[in-house]
Amino acid sequence: MTKKTLLAGFALLGALALTATGCASTDDASGDAGGDGDGVVTVGFAQTGSESGWRSANTESMKAAFSAENGFELIFNAADNDTAAQIAAVRDFINQGVDAIVIAPIVEDGWDDVLQEAADAGIPVVLEDRTVSSSDDLYASWVGLDFKKEGVMAGEWAAETFGDTPTKMVVLEGTTGSAPANDRAEGFDEAVEGTAIEKIDSQTGDFTRDGGKTVMEGFLQKYGVDGIDLVYAHNDDMALGAIEAIEAAGAEPGVDIQIVSIDAVKDGMQALVDGKINFIVECNPLLGELAAGLVTDVLDGKTVEKKVYVEDQTFTQEQAAEVIDSRPY
Repeated sequence: MTKKTLLAGFALLGALALTATGCASTDDASGDAGGDGDGVVTVGFAQTGSESGWRSANTESMKAAFSAENGFELIFNAADNDTAAQIAAVRDFINQGVDAIVIAPIVEDGWDDVLQEAADAGIPVVLEDRTVSSSDDLYASWVGLDFKKEGVMAGEWAAETFGDTPTKMVVLEGTTGSAPANDRAEGFDEAVEGTAIEKIDSQTGDFTRDGGKTVMEGFLQKYGVDGIDLVYAHNDDMALGAIEAIEAAGAEPGVDIQIVSIDAVKDGMQALVDGKINFIVECNPLLGELAAGLVTDVLDGKTVEKKVYVEDQTFTQEQAAEVIDSRPY
């Protein structure tokens, strides 16, 4: 990562951090877009749940952006990673006659019917963070990260670090069927293709710390400390759980077993600084301001991009130490 890229990343984080601190209030959000007679825009937000530190930061960013100060009334629902409950929440938003709906879909499939219902009701939908397999005619826009590119960047580090050295790797997968789990797996596999890295096992930890710990405990019982060289975790929380399991087994994470992870939340970055994680690819959770801007533009009848990507950074131990104290999440 070049110094120019790093500085650009900091600039983006600074801009997005204004949302998380509630300092990004503008008159544009209340504008003339939809809403009741007072100009307040009612938005239903269907969140996945609260499975990780990343998700908590994402939720706070959304709540700050869709605040009353910014001209919104936010109806919030966290589905606790239950797809049926999340779809039911979206149907409830439709029945309430909200002005717009924002969804962070738990999984990619199964959204056709309810998205069509929203379209029939004239309620625009903006997706944030995760994607769906439905036709893009059924939603106005999506804002988030390039999950496959995140997997590629993690895999490129692994390929460069281990080279032609025979390496036994286990994978802590995200929620089965979710876009980040699917894409991060695909990107990583492409990047390490043709190397001596062998994936000996892979199992979902549902993006949770407890899940990562439990799965890693199983891997260690099955293969032993000496039978695992590398852990690829689809998020930091699972990596942190794996660290607990590795330490409980009497081994040193980051040394006896190396770890590459995705997210760059505070706890993960601290583990990287401490040498317990070896490399982290960022997944920026502060999407609220961009999501609110898209909702406002759509309701104002403006043309918006179908996909809006936020650039991610990568961090070594030294780079993490330089920025950890200034990061907003």
